[in-house]
Amino acid sequence: MNEKREEEAARKIEVTQAEPATQGEEERAEETVKAEEKSPEKMTKEELLQEIEGLKEEAEKNYDLYLRSQAEMENMKKRNKKEKEEWIRYSNENLIKQILPVIDNLEKAISHSQSENQFTALREGVELTLKGLKDNLVKSGVEEIKALGESFDPNFHQAVSEQEDEGVDAGIILHELQKGYTLHDRLLRPAMVVVSKGNPSSVPTDNKTP
Repeated sequence: MNEKREEEAARKIEVTQAEPATQGEEERAEETVKAEEKSPEKMTKEELLQEIEGLKEEAEKNYDLYLRSQAEMENMKKRNKKEKEEWIRYSNENLIKQILPVIDNLEKAISHSQSENQFTALREGVELTLKGLKDNLVKSGVEEIKALGESFDPNFHQAVSEQEDEGVDAGIILHELQKGYTLHDRLLRPAMVVVSKGNPSSVPTDNKTP
């Protein structure tokens, strides 16, 4: 009795294990049949023509998409080129707008210089013009480099010569020959200066030659 039950249980296990393999084989068989049905050898002339027509339409659609994408890329390149050219062409627009009032002041100075007190009118006009120009440069981030009375800094100062001065320590700037400028902390032009050599008589006696 027990032996029969064990045999039936074993048969059930074998059937259960065999079912997934059978289902898998059936699915593969169906896919093979479908593939064989779609193969050119199994298709009729009308089916082949329809298949070719469908492939032709798909190829034309893909080619049309390709042409559109190429045209869009060309248009994008042209737009970028045009925008870049316009940016370069009008990049100085703000600076020019700031300089226009300076031109106005110079014209006024020339006009007023034709009055009775020409020298005073011309001087006032030039001073006003200079102030307006400096104000516009400051707004654009341009600053003068401090030089006179400052310690010499090779990063911002250019020494033209040295000069002895008893009352000034060595390395101190005595004269500023040309102003220097920075743009947003970047050096535009160093200040041309004359630097103090100090007082030669203040050299310690130990260092003097006998």
